[in-house]
Amino acid sequence: MDFLVGIWDTIWGYALPFLFVLTIVVFFHEMGHFLIARLCGVRVTAFSVGFGPELLGFNDSHGTRWKLSAVPLGGYVKFAGDENAASMPDREAAGQMSEEELRTSFIGKPVGQRAAVVAAGPIANFILAIVIFAVLFSVYGRSSTLPRVDSVQAESAAAEAGFMPGDVVLSIEGNDIESFADIQRIVSVSADQPLTIKVDRGGEEIALVATPKRREIKDQFGNVQRIGLLGLGQQSRPEDRTTKKFSPPEAVIEGARETWFVVARTAGYLAGIVTGRESADQLGGPIRVAQFSGQVATLGIGALLNLAAVLSVSIGLINLMPVPMLDGGHLMFYAYEALRGRPLSEKVQDIGFRIGIALVLMLMVFATWNDVVHLTTQ
Repeated sequence: MDFLVGIWDTIWGYALPFLFVLTIVVFFHEMGHFLIARLCGVRVTAFSVGFGPELLGFNDSHGTRWKLSAVPLGGYVKFAGDENAASMPDREAAGQMSEEELRTSFIGKPVGQRAAVVAAGPIANFILAIVIFAVLFSVYGRSSTLPRVDSVQAESAAAEAGFMPGDVVLSIEGNDIESFADIQRIVSVSADQPLTIKVDRGGEEIALVATPKRREIKDQFGNVQRIGLLGLGQQSRPEDRTTKKFSPPEAVIEGARETWFVVARTAGYLAGIVTGRESADQLGGPIRVAQFSGQVATLGIGALLNLAAVLSVSIGLINLMPVPMLDGGHLMFYAYEALRGRPLSEKVQDIGFRIGIALVLMLMVFATWNDVVHLTTQ
C-alpha cells in the first residue's frame, strides 16, 4: 500500500506538473511551425505532441493527423515532402510528386517561405513567454523592496568595493535598479565580472566597481546553484515594500523585458560553457526539469507558469543553435541556399543531419547524467 501511495505521490507531485509545463511549451513551438506552414500553403500531414506510438488522435478537414504520442518529451510537425519528423527532405518522394503535390509540399516552397516556417517555432516560444509574463504581471503585479543596503559582509566583494550600510543602489552597468531583487538578478549571473554600480550615499551619487564572487548556495528546495554574490545584506521594512500594478499594455512591455532578460541570461550561460567560464554540470535534462516542476508547483500556479515561460525561452534558444536537425541547423542550410542560389548537396545535408542527431543525443545523455549525479548528491 505504501508503495502505491509513493507512486501516486510521484505522479501527482512531479510527473503531472512536468507534463503540464512541457506540453504547453512544445504545443506552442509546433503551433508556430504549423500556422506559418498553413499560411504559406504547405500541406501538414501530422501534428504530434510527443514521440513514438500514437495514443489518440484525429484527422482535420485539411488532412492533418493531430495526435498525442506515447513519449511526452517533445513533439513535431510533419510536412508533405518530409522524410521524417526532423523535416529531412525526402527527395526521392519529391521526384515522384505531381506538380500540384509539389506545389503544396514543404520542399517545393521557396527558400524564404521554408525559412519562415522553421523560424516560426522558436519565435512562438518567445511570444509564449512574453504572454505568460504579461499575464502574471497583470494578475500579480511586481513586488519590490527599496534597494537599500543594510549590511556589508566582511571580506566580501561589496566590502572590497567600498559599499557602506545605508547606500541605495541606483544602477548597475547602466541598468536602473528599482528593487533589491534587481540587484540579485544581475549580480547572480555576473560572477567574476567587474560591475560599475552607482549608489546614493546621503544624497551624493557615487560610482563603485565590484566583482561578484562565485559561490555555491542552496535554494529553498535544497538545489545547489553556483551564482555571483556581492555580500550585501537587506533588512526589509514595511515602508520599503511596494507592489506595482500594470495595465495590459504595460504588462506586455514588462513581459518583453523579462523575456529578454531570460534570453540574455540563458545565452550568457551557454556562451560561458563554450569559453570555460561556466560549468556544464548545471545543464539539466528531463529528470531535473521534472523535479524542479514538482518543487515549483508547490508554490502555486503562478510560479509554475513562470517556469513554463522560462523553459519556453530556453527551448526557443536551443532550437536556434546552428546544429543540423534543430531549427537553427535548417536555417543555416537555407542561408547557404539563399546566398549561393542552390541547396547543399544531398550527401552534405545527409552527413550534417547525422552529425546533428549524434550531437543532440550526446547532449541528452550528458544532461541526463547530470540529472542522475544531481539526484544522488542531494
